[in-house]
Amino acid sequence: MFLNFIRTNKISAGILAFLRIYIGYAWLTAGIGKLTGPGFDASGFLQGAIASAGGDHPAVQGWWAAFLEHVALPGAGVFSYLVMFGEVLVGLALILGIFTNFAAIMGMTMNFAFLFSGTVSTNAQMVLITFFIVVAGANAGKIGLDCWVIPFVKERLHKDNHKSEKHIATV
Repeated sequence: MFLNFIRTNKISAGILAFLRIYIGYAWLTAGIGKLTGPGFDASGFLQGAIASAGGDHPAVQGWWAAFLEHVALPGAGVFSYLVMFGEVLVGLALILGIFTNFAAIMGMTMNFAFLFSGTVSTNAQMVLITFFIVVAGANAGKIGLDCWVIPFVKERLHKDNHKSEKHIATV
């Protein structure tokens, strides 16, 4: 019953739009702050997360610390850009309601990466709210650009698939 409500109801679409814009604003402002600030560099954050993997009560699990130490830290420059632009793009997409589910999943991915790195802040509540946006599916972007973009994309994909089927049939 709840699943049907969150996926199809117009009132639910309005509530989801509000939540989507709230989460999008949080992502957008965080990303813009990093882009316009004095040269964002994720290496300090990564080193702090790696250091939090030691001691009697580690905040970061060993497997994640190993990933951070051997993959993320050596590529800190790339990860810095991914975080900055990822936050801005996820924020814009959620605010505009375009490719909402993909943007929400990418936002949750970043939230989980921050949580795995020992940062609590607002990440847990953002994951919870974003979970409802993802579960709602298309209804989360119904009040947004998805109501035009998704049908257009589906139509284009259908036409392209139909053309390739005709081509295969003639070969």
